[in-house]
Parts: sequence; structure tokens; C-alpha cells
Amino acid sequence: METSAKKSMKNLIAILLIFILIFFATTPILFALLGSFKELKDIISPIPKIFFQPTLENYITVLTTDSILRGIQNSIIIVGISLIIGVFIGIPASYAIARYHPKGSNDLRFFYLSIRFMPPVAIAIPFIGIFLDIGMYDTKTAIIITYLPITISSIIWLSIPAFESVPRDIEEAAEIEGCTYFEIFRKIALPIASPSLIGAVVFTFVITWNELLIALSLSSRNVTLPVVAASFTSLGFETPWGVINASAILLALPPLLFVFIIIKFIKKYVSKE
Repeated sequence: METSAKKSMKNLIAILLIFILIFFATTPILFALLGSFKELKDIISPIPKIFFQPTLENYITVLTTDSILRGIQNSIIIVGISLIIGVFIGIPASYAIARYHPKGSNDLRFFYLSIRFMPPVAIAIPFIGIFLDIGMYDTKTAIIITYLPITISSIIWLSIPAFESVPRDIEEAAEIEGCTYFEIFRKIALPIASPSLIGAVVFTFVITWNELLIALSLSSRNVTLPVVAASFTSLGFETPWGVINASAILLALPPLLFVFIIIKFIKKYVSKE
């Protein structure tokens, strides 16, 4: 009886802690969502207003601003291309490291991880000088090239454990049956590791989509959406909190949409296999 009571108490404490974590994680998002439908006078009210007259003016302001539309377009192009290149290079490379353990593979892992340790400015500053010398500064291509160390290193670092978890016996059996290395990778390793690979790709997409300092350092015209959203804090003499909240919500929507699409795609791919 005491053991059962202790287990119940532990489960209750665990559920309570999870609830508290979810509450603290979602409360800022909820306040931003509510603030995006409020007028400025309701947002700056000393007493937070839960019940108010909603307005779409903040979203209209955001969606009718040319800089926002350009920022969305630039973000989709820049992040999309850099992520695609990162996937096509990073996933096969991580499989090769996980399965064949090339010489110095442990050092390679630390190198990929160390790139994530560096602040974004440490990556951007050397590229600024290079792009200024070759005339590529303030171009989409320059930002894509600068994003590649982030996307490739993140995908490799997160994908290696996914491929290491694939049972080696299955691959050896497929090799005995006459499958080529590429067929083993595509038909066996990739579908089995796909749940973890989804997480790696999504994580890489989110950190690249939200990257501010690199895009801010390398562009003044071809700015991405986070740079445009950050610029709203300097509009006029009053901080447009409603517009900022609306832009923050719009900034968070593409990653959620991307997660939904990629999960649907991977499930469809795995079911075909």
C-alpha cells in the first residue's frame, strides 16, 4: 500500500511539474496572441484585460507593409534553400559517420557541435569582409552561404545518433540480399531513422528561421522576417505593441506549418516504403 501511494504521489508531482512547465512556456505565447488583437490602450492598461473588443488592425498593418511581405519572401527563399542544401549534405554525411566511423569521426562530431557554440556574430564577421571584397554583400546568396555552416552542422550533429540507433543486423541482411549501399540507406536506414531525422530538420529550420544577428549583419535591403519584425520596435514615438505581437505570431506560424507538412510527407514516404 505504501509503495502504491508513493508511486501515485510521484506521478502526481510529475504531472504537476509538467503542467507548471507547460504553463510558463505557453503563457507568453498566449499573451502575445491576445495582444495581437488588442488596441494599444488595452495593451498598456495597468490591469491586464482578458475581455476586450478585438481588432484586426494590427494584422492588417503587418500584412499591408511592403517590408513585411519582402521579409517573408526573403525568409522563405533563404531559409528554404539553405535547409535543402543542409539536408542533402548533412543526412548522407551523418549516415556515413554513424555507419563507417571514418578516421577522426569523434573530432568531426566535436567540430560540428562547436559551430553551434559560437555566437552568430563570430560566423558573420569573417563573411562580411569576404563578401565585401567579392561584391556579394547584401545578397540572398551571401546569407544562404553564411547559414550553411549552421544548417549542415546542426543536421549532422543531430542525425548521427538517429542512424546509430538503426539495427545493424537489418542492414547486413539487406546487404547479403544484394542491396547496394544507396538502397540500404534509402530503403532501410532512412525510414527507420525518420522520426529522429524529422526532429533534426525541424530544429534546424526553427533556429535558422529565427536567426536575427547574421541576417542583420549581412543585409540592409534583402532582410529576413526576423529583422523586419525587430524593426517595428522603432516605429514612431510609441512602441506599437499590437503590431509587434502580430508580427511575432506571424513569425511563429511558418515553423508550425513546416512541422505539419514535413510530418505528413515523412509519414507518406515511410508508408510507401
